[in-house]
Amino acid sequence: SPQVQPFLPQWLAQPKRVQKRIKDNLCPIRDVPGIHPRLLKKLEMNGIESFFPVQAEVIPAILQSASNGYLMGRGGYRPKDICVSAPTGSGKTLAFVIPIVQVLLDRVVCHVRALVVLPTKELAQQVSKVFNVYTDGTGLKVVLITGQKSFAKEQEMLVQKKVTGYCSLADIVVATPGRLTDHINQTPGFSLTQLRFLIVDEADRMIDDMHQNCLNQIVKAAFQVEDYSGSNMLFQRTKPGPLTAASSCTPQIPLQKLLFSATLTQDPEKLQQLDLFQPRLFTSVYSEKNRDGTETEQDTNNKYTLPEGLSQCYVPCDLNSKPLLLLYFILKMKFTRVLCFTNSREASHRLFLLVQAFGGITVAEFSSRLPPNERQRTMKEFEQGKIQLLISTDATARGIDVKGVNYVINYDAPQFIRTYIHRVGRTARAGEVGVAFSLVLRIQERRFLRMLRDAGIQDIKKHPVKGNSLKPLVQQYEGALCELEKTVK
Repeated sequence: SPQVQPFLPQWLAQPKRVQKRIKDNLCPIRDVPGIHPRLLKKLEMNGIESFFPVQAEVIPAILQSASNGYLMGRGGYRPKDICVSAPTGSGKTLAFVIPIVQVLLDRVVCHVRALVVLPTKELAQQVSKVFNVYTDGTGLKVVLITGQKSFAKEQEMLVQKKVTGYCSLADIVVATPGRLTDHINQTPGFSLTQLRFLIVDEADRMIDDMHQNCLNQIVKAAFQVEDYSGSNMLFQRTKPGPLTAASSCTPQIPLQKLLFSATLTQDPEKLQQLDLFQPRLFTSVYSEKNRDGTETEQDTNNKYTLPEGLSQCYVPCDLNSKPLLLLYFILKMKFTRVLCFTNSREASHRLFLLVQAFGGITVAEFSSRLPPNERQRTMKEFEQGKIQLLISTDATARGIDVKGVNYVINYDAPQFIRTYIHRVGRTARAGEVGVAFSLVLRIQERRFLRMLRDAGIQDIKKHPVKGNSLKPLVQQYEGALCELEKTVK
């Protein structure tokens, strides 16, 4: 039977293409129109002389949508929502930080006008750090709410009670969903009625059932009527509807959604839930170089983009040889700065203990069980090369910018293509090179290859390792196993 083609809305079917080859398509920051001189200076002070393609496209688009100041859309119209689907490590954070800081530079009264929602504490911290760099000295206030401080402490950071009522202490809030929902529901005076930008990073993960409710609550809070003694009625926000004479005589603060992800869903129903307004999609599509150096645009079924400098291999193996293969790669092939993924916290912990018992490798685990300060210390030591092997689960490492990962090893083959994309995207970031190895059980091999092929990923090489190469490790390995059994008991 012929394949049923899903009907894609125009904006999904015809996105704005962004150049994928980062290094060949850098754009000097002064060539991107409309950026405030103050921010250009800051960028240069931070050693940023060029924008990645995604940044060069998205920054002007956001600035333009707020060209009449943040109270109004362009020409009085409501600004279009923006979706950005670009590989991990292509600079998405800066693509929204710069324009948002710029749009808010001349605000007079402090209100929460930008809200960034991220799935994990680490990501939220990473993003608030970047905001802090670019708001430094501007008077704009950035508040991070992830539950790392007590609820009361976070409340103190967000609002202040004065005789005249509550006032906001934050212009930009960076938050994780659970904690944000708590503040919306329980913090007196925490108001989103002046919210101008809602940024959802790692959008696909946030759309998943878990957090959909959080997004609904944000929008509901943004359109709540405030009952101050009329002081706020001037900027009364009505739910977006047809423009009428009555609705056009009060200026509306538009709420604009900016969605970012490496694996933005193509599922129209899921996107519908987000209730986007005339969205514009920016995407960098995977394209292959032909023999003669020209590029072929492959069909748009290649929904996923991988970093340019990434090489991918897979090793067919059986269950018993997996730990030996990992040891072999690090001890015999001398892999350094290896980020290794397992499918569960238990598997992660067990593998960590096993490698430790084997000896000769500096190893650490990176798990949601560890307190945040310990995770940060581990990351730092890994980046400095003091830790050769970092063993992690998907939840912990998603979206995290670990500097200098040379190898990603999928110790357990991922079951979903999105998981694969996010894991291998921890290396080859920002135009660097990196290698991804997947250990694939023979019974998984067909399904694994088909999953990649369906996503348009064809350049993965088979890399068999002969049993003889592993033999020298067996005796010591069996000793380590006995050791491990003892500790586990």
